Amino acid sequence: MAYEYEINELAKGESWRMFRIIGEFVKGFDKLSGIEPAVTIYGSARLGADDELYAQTEEIAYGLGQVGFSIVTGGGPGVMEAANKGAQRAGATSIGLNILLPEEQVANVYTTMS
Repeated sequence: MAYEYEINELAKGESWRMFRIIGEFVKGFDKLSGIEPAVTIYGSARLGADDELYAQTEEIAYGLGQVGFSIVTGGGPGVMEAANKGAQRAGATSIGLNILLPEEQVANVYTTMS
């Protein structure tokens, strides 16, 4: 029986990449363990701070933070920044799940964990 992908067809670098990815998952799960309850808010990174939706998102996250929720976002600007800002203002845990992208590689300043 032939399989589409056999182990001997994988390049050495590709097989070690799987372990790196698994390691990143383990690291992320370890870092986030015990953070509950939490609400995740994702949205446009292009929304400006002067937009009404930015203010609404900040207020929603602030209210959720006041009643004990941690706020989890993608860590970027726009909607996610507004949510992290509201969480920080409420004194709640403000998490940014930041990934490396060509244009946006730094978590916004309102995250307390990234």
